[in-house]
Amino acid sequence: MNELIDLKHILAALIYSGIGIVVLLIAFWIVEKITPENVWKQIVEHKNNAVAIVIGAFIIALGIIIASAING
Repeated sequence: MNELIDLKHILAALIYSGIGIVVLLIAFWIVEKITPENVWKQIVEHKNNAVAIVIGAFIIALGIIIASAING
C-alpha cells in the first residue's frame, strides 16, 4: 500500500537538510577567516550594506548549490 507520506523520505530530507546547513556554516566560517575584516562586525557595528549584500548573495548561491546536490 502506498502511503501519501513516506517516513523514509521525510527522514532523508531532514538528514540532507542538516548536512546542507552544516556545509553552509562551514563555508561561511571559511569566508569569515579568509576575509581581512570581521564580516559580522562590519555588518552589525559599521552597518556596511555592501558586505551584507555580498554575504547574502554567497549564502543564497551556496544554498542553491547544496539544494541541487541533494536533488541530484
